[in-house]
Amino acid sequence: MMNVLLVDDEPWVLEGLKTMVDWNRLGFQVCGEAINSNDAFQQIQEHRPELVITDINMPEISGLELIEKSNRLLPHPPKFVVLSGYDDFQYAITAMQQRVVEYLLKPIDDEEIETLLLKLAEQIREETEAKKLGANRQLFAVNHVINRLILGEYNSELEEQARLSMNLTGEPQLLCMIMETAHDLVDFGPWSMSLFPSGLVFPFQDSAGRCGLIVLTDLISDGQLYEITQAMLTDLRARTGGSGVIAVSNRDTGIEAVRRIYLQSVEVRRIRRNQQKQGIFYYRDIHRVEQPNFPKMKFKQLIDSVESGNFREIESGVACIFEPWFNSLPDMEMVRVCISDLELKICKLLTEMNGDPAEFMRQVQVDYEGQDEQDEIRTLKGYVHSLCLLGAAKLEGLREENEHNTIFQVIQYVDQEFRNKLQLRELAAKFHMNSAYLGQLFKQYTGKPFNEYLNEKRIEEAKKLLKRTQTKISKVALQVGYPNADYFNNKFKQYTGVLPSVYRGVSENRQQ
Repeated sequence: MMNVLLVDDEPWVLEGLKTMVDWNRLGFQVCGEAINSNDAFQQIQEHRPELVITDINMPEISGLELIEKSNRLLPHPPKFVVLSGYDDFQYAITAMQQRVVEYLLKPIDDEEIETLLLKLAEQIREETEAKKLGANRQLFAVNHVINRLILGEYNSELEEQARLSMNLTGEPQLLCMIMETAHDLVDFGPWSMSLFPSGLVFPFQDSAGRCGLIVLTDLISDGQLYEITQAMLTDLRARTGGSGVIAVSNRDTGIEAVRRIYLQSVEVRRIRRNQQKQGIFYYRDIHRVEQPNFPKMKFKQLIDSVESGNFREIESGVACIFEPWFNSLPDMEMVRVCISDLELKICKLLTEMNGDPAEFMRQVQVDYEGQDEQDEIRTLKGYVHSLCLLGAAKLEGLREENEHNTIFQVIQYVDQEFRNKLQLRELAAKFHMNSAYLGQLFKQYTGKPFNEYLNEKRIEEAKKLLKRTQTKISKVALQVGYPNADYFNNKFKQYTGVLPSVYRGVSENRQQ
């Protein structure tokens, strides 16, 4: 049933509307009545009716002012049908400007209003189904993007997809929650989204079937998060008729942090499950002393072996790291962090060599399902072994391809020397090429003209300096390759939409 709110300052009109129409037969139920616009607006907020039938001429605030206020202030205003005892053309024009669906004159004709309600019921149902379909498609797209991120895939294209599907701007602050109950939860996504402010939570299900949330926390305080999480646990237990666990990560910044916060929440869930505890648990509350002999340096040496293509050292390095753990219990969160760092560094090396890190990660993870049972160490050893061997082979192949690829050498040179004065004509001379042809190749390989690519490199470096240092803006301009502050200010605003001083101020506020 769809809700309808009746608004008129004449009680006999309200009573007539209630009795003259067979609301249930037409798919509606009267959720409330109001004799003035202030009361009507409160009831619209409380009951969220799909339809409001309102008089125009009422004390204090007119029906048209009620409609304007609802359309302006409410995220999802209802449809409005206007009733009036005045056959005034100007009233009708104003009503249509406020997107009123119908303007009816009193006294109301029974057949006229029933015909109208049948039409509106069908229209509302079609719009509701369209919204549900759009929301389901959005949830599917977000779930797909999040799963790619938590598996370790990361590149500029995927970041852009995440920003678009999750409507993210800047460097968002995020956290992850993993939920576990004794029973399956029906409609997990819509239920969890209803507990948070609109647009701040993104449900997903990982490859192991775990249900989780990525939460945008820029606008949520610790106190609000605590209250929401408590309400989630209460509701979770009520819905499933049993116990529940909610594992909460730390807050972290940027889309690249999705994998880190996911691993944190998975680790919290694993520990509490092993301890057979129920409730809400936070990663920050897990106090564990790092093992003094944890082989962080050996992971770093493993990266060096991959980069140099030394397959023998890779074999021995992986064995040296994992073999001692078959008879002991390592800090699994630290193990996962080191593996995640290994993935990111190999992907970065591939990107620098003009490779495809996304395709590489898909190849590595074909046979890996992220098991977390008794064979977890053996599974992770096999995964790291494949990751490093395949990474070394990919890098070796890319080196052979790139040795004769002049344009790749040009791009590398620009990436390294963008802080200095660079001109396409001089680059062409340096690499013994025609400048016009080099410009065409540069755009073909990078997707951008030379000057645009150069400016973007400089602006990205400037953003890092503005966020991380207190260097004067004039010095920042010189450090990234701009001859004077005015030219730098113009370019920075052109590419970011704000001046450098404003960007620094916003970054400082976020860090406070």
